[in-house]
Amino acid sequence: MIHSINRRDIAALCLSIAPLSAWACATCGCTINSDAAMGYSATTGWRVNLEYTYIDQDELRIGTRAANPAEVVNNPSNPALGGGEIEKDTINRYATLGINYRPNVDWNINLLVPYVVRSHTTYGTQLQPYTPAETAPDQISGARVSNLGDVKLIGNYQGLLPTHNLGLQLGVKLPTGQYGTAVDFYNGPNSGTPLDASLQAGTGSTDVIVGAYYYQAVSQDFDLFVSGQFQSAVAYKQNQPGNDFRPGNSATFSVGLRYEANPKWMPQLQLNISHKSPDQGALADTTDTVGTVAYISPGLTVQVVHKLHAYGVLQVPVYSNLDGYQLFPRWTATAGLSYAL
Repeated sequence: MIHSINRRDIAALCLSIAPLSAWACATCGCTINSDAAMGYSATTGWRVNLEYTYIDQDELRIGTRAANPAEVVNNPSNPALGGGEIEKDTINRYATLGINYRPNVDWNINLLVPYVVRSHTTYGTQLQPYTPAETAPDQISGARVSNLGDVKLIGNYQGLLPTHNLGLQLGVKLPTGQYGTAVDFYNGPNSGTPLDASLQAGTGSTDVIVGAYYYQAVSQDFDLFVSGQFQSAVAYKQNQPGNDFRPGNSATFSVGLRYEANPKWMPQLQLNISHKSPDQGALADTTDTVGTVAYISPGLTVQVVHKLHAYGVLQVPVYSNLDGYQLFPRWTATAGLSYAL
């Protein structure tokens, strides 16, 4: 039975949007279930976690296949533009501090504080017909974000069953990160113009988070877990006519197995599925922000010392169905430390 230390789900969401300067991937983010990486538990007390996630969105895709710059310009997702925005690369690095407190076996509260470091490059919006000059080095514009992200506070209740292996989640994401036009492009043709609203450190929205999870031993050495979570913006600071933005709803589902024959090292395998609905507002790229993706995610949890655990998970995409042209990662990686006080 899953007996290791409890952690709450840390999911780094990659949204997309923007004015004409640059769009971004809507459904690219890390969907690792970090609770399952450490093992669900009803153990009481305090726990501090530190997690790092790396996501390099370097592949341009549409639907279920790869795309190329000529398609973006000559067959744009929004024909009214007379062309399309050719993204080059977005590298995301997330460092998330988690403070977890379980006063009793029924209740748990988790505070997640992310720091976002993101670099983004784009060839900008190019007009038809496409020529190789539109993807020349002098067309590249770059921007860099380094700031506090949006904080999450999530409560969990595991008192529905006597075994305490079924949990419900209710939480909120707060608009603590920089949003809107906080960061500009620093070079290239777009120099001095605002980076996409979705690529800032925060979204400017207050979101409600609801979810549920279940875990169960399926043999002497294997444990099964299933979890789902839904997030939706209920209020947003960017709400002026012509200058408004609301991130689309997102839903994630995970299922996986942990092998626990040896408590000092525990391999696992997850299947993570995510769906993103369109962003809304004048600053939103509604035609390039929808998609469904699936990842196979092998991982390993190791007991470093009695109260300290380390874990790592690699995500490899096995399916993507994206509306419009979006940057997508070929893989993502997450590593974390968890310490019981």
